[in-house]
Amino acid sequence: MGRLEFKNPFYDLTDADVLYEDNHIIGINKKGGELVQMDETGDDPLEEKVKRYLAKKYNKPNSAFIGVVHRLDRPVSGVIIFAKTSKALDRINDMFKNREMHKTYWAVVRNRPVPESGNLVHWLVKNPQRNITAAYDHEVEGGSRSELNYQLIGDLEGYHLIEVNPITGRPHQIRVQLSTLDCPIVGDNKYGYPRGSLKRTICLHAKRLQFIHPVKKEEICIEAPLPRDGFWNKFEIFDL
Repeated sequence: MGRLEFKNPFYDLTDADVLYEDNHIIGINKKGGELVQMDETGDDPLEEKVKRYLAKKYNKPNSAFIGVVHRLDRPVSGVIIFAKTSKALDRINDMFKNREMHKTYWAVVRNRPVPESGNLVHWLVKNPQRNITAAYDHEVEGGSRSELNYQLIGDLEGYHLIEVNPITGRPHQIRVQLSTLDCPIVGDNKYGYPRGSLKRTICLHAKRLQFIHPVKKEEICIEAPLPRDGFWNKFEIFDL
């Protein structure tokens, strides 16, 4: 079977993109602007890149099994994991459902959050036609309860670095909930930042994923280094 043809296949994975791998799961440092799963754009998705990487690494001419267990928005960078076995796929799906996967994100904003730390609860309603989510501070019909904790962890050159720990996992959750604080993420003009990025990225990075391994039952912590893009690099001083 020939290789699938995608639009915009701007790179293939290398060992440098892999943050963690064993027989059951693989963790990748996703680049901002990269698609996780195939959509109507026809762009080369990360899922297919992981399949090609594993097929080449382990000499599997008929492709490799990969299960998508969670997603990151296209403009977002950072750690994302895939299942390499059906057993791991089923168990990790249950872990996400039961909120046993602990996620930490870093976001850069222009406006200082007030208060500097707190808990946000909203009901989110997604408009699939516009691919945008609205946040309400009270229960609404069709809304999904969404919760996160946040804290300011650094200030630099007029920008503010916020650490976010989402408790639920809703589409665009961090982006829209931070915007309710008047803290739209840098580059995220969909949720209130005055201009977008030419790179089609926003300053939201999935920094860390902590969980109990679905098969080996060991504690796992996978961390993604900040993007080397000239802007994020400045915030490495807070990455202790």
